Amino acid sequence: MLSISRTLEADVVIVGGGIGGPMAAIAASEAGAKRVLVLEKCHVRRSGSGATGNDHFSCYCPEVHGSDVEPVLNALMNSLVGQAKDVDLMRLHLLESFDIVKKWEEWGINMRPLGHWNFEGHALPGKPRAFLKFDGRKQKAVLAEQMKKHGVTVLNHHPVVELAKENGRVCGVLAIDATKTEPSFVLVKTPCVILSTGLTHRLYVNGSTPNYLFNTAHCPNNAGGQALGWRIGASMVNMEIPYTHAGTKYIQRAGKATWIGVYRYPDGRPLGPFVTKPDPEYGDVTSDIWNSAFIDVMQNGRGPAYLDCSENTPETLAYMRKAMFDEGLSALIAYMDDKGIDPAKHAVEFTRFEPILHGRGLDVDKDGLTSVPGLYAAGDMVGNAGCGLGLAAWMGWRAGRAAAASAALVPEAAGNLADHPVIRAKMELLSSFMERTEGASWQEANIALTQIMSDYANVGPYKVRSESLLNTGLTYLAQLREETKNNLKTSCSHTLMRAAEVLDLFDCAECIMRSALERKETRGSHKRSDFTFTNPLLAEKMLDITRKDDGTIVTSWRNTRV
Repeated sequence: MLSISRTLEADVVIVGGGIGGPMAAIAASEAGAKRVLVLEKCHVRRSGSGATGNDHFSCYCPEVHGSDVEPVLNALMNSLVGQAKDVDLMRLHLLESFDIVKKWEEWGINMRPLGHWNFEGHALPGKPRAFLKFDGRKQKAVLAEQMKKHGVTVLNHHPVVELAKENGRVCGVLAIDATKTEPSFVLVKTPCVILSTGLTHRLYVNGSTPNYLFNTAHCPNNAGGQALGWRIGASMVNMEIPYTHAGTKYIQRAGKATWIGVYRYPDGRPLGPFVTKPDPEYGDVTSDIWNSAFIDVMQNGRGPAYLDCSENTPETLAYMRKAMFDEGLSALIAYMDDKGIDPAKHAVEFTRFEPILHGRGLDVDKDGLTSVPGLYAAGDMVGNAGCGLGLAAWMGWRAGRAAAASAALVPEAAGNLADHPVIRAKMELLSSFMERTEGASWQEANIALTQIMSDYANVGPYKVRSESLLNTGLTYLAQLREETKNNLKTSCSHTLMRAAEVLDLFDCAECIMRSALERKETRGSHKRSDFTFTNPLLAEKMLDITRKDDGTIVTSWRNTRV
């Protein structure tokens, strides 16, 4: 078996160093936790979906929006981050989020690149705008520096692959030390864990370039937080409700609200009814409201759909270009410059990407606490509130403070973590991958999974789910899981990390399909051929699904918290 290189102890462990993770770490330190440890798969200065920048931060600013938060809340709930979320958490986020904005500005992140609070994009004309436009190019470096100032310990290249419980509470984590070619294990005893690993790709065949696994609109972080929560018994929510992002075709990139233009049919007619000329304040919200627009026009032959920026002034085009750098789209800009693509002259085709787990995952309370004592979550892997940069920062802050307070009340866990049956089993399985002299690669297992999910659990409007399809998918998934455990081979710490990700993806896939079986209705892109109607009795309910310690699956419905 691979060696255990270190055994550590911490008051609070944060899994993932994107946006929510550093905010949780800083907050926990300020709240009195002495031993705060961040375990990051990559490097905290360049990790997560905000690795190279962001330019939209959801928040409520009284001096801009006025004294009534409700119109801004309504705008946020109808945005791409508000789908299927608890209203009370979204309202609390807005009421507290501007404090985070001011904190970021104090730390050195440029929250007012135009010299004033500027809200733009992802909004209907004439309605409040809930997203603050800012320059996020320095955000990762600033957050990394703040963690250092607060005495937070960061272990980069240490992906967490398992959690352990003792007497029903989190008691430790297992990580891979991937700093060297030869991997080893690191064990950390802790009473509190905050999961903040981001959203999940690589579940479905890539929507732009099939089986090119890493052509993604976000950082290719995969399944860690959702799967860790699933295996330890935390309640998951909204896993069956698909989310699909959209953006430039073939080179998948987020940031569609950073573009200033009008979506048009090939004959020049606007795709939606909201704008007919470029509008920096609102953008063209058509694809947020009509989620399947880009794929619809391809299916009915009226496409493709293009974004037309030609009616912008030179000043507005220059502003858009700078905002793209703020958003972290420098690679896309470099490609366009190299190929001579000029938004003032050339329309750019947009498309819908494959389904991802963005804002689908763990069910949390207002402090990020899950149904497992000592386990918290923040960011895109939260299922009922948390996706998007602003929500990740806010929920991370609350979770860090709550975890620090909780850790102070918990006596030190007993026992040797290396002997914990769940930890021991995971170490033995991952070690077996490294010990094999021949076998299949992690890519083969991952590609097989994307095919199963795309064939048996795909999303609408042009694909359907059914009891027979989903059950068949679960059967194939179980077979693939066993084949992978028995035949997968890795050669170094990097491929072992990817193999662990694939195991996590299997768990997310199972959770999706079992949730989809339980939702016996059609709602949005979750289309059941055997339940074609939308049940109004479920309109204000959310589906929780939990994997018990004995492996049984329990589902339950709860009211949306308003």
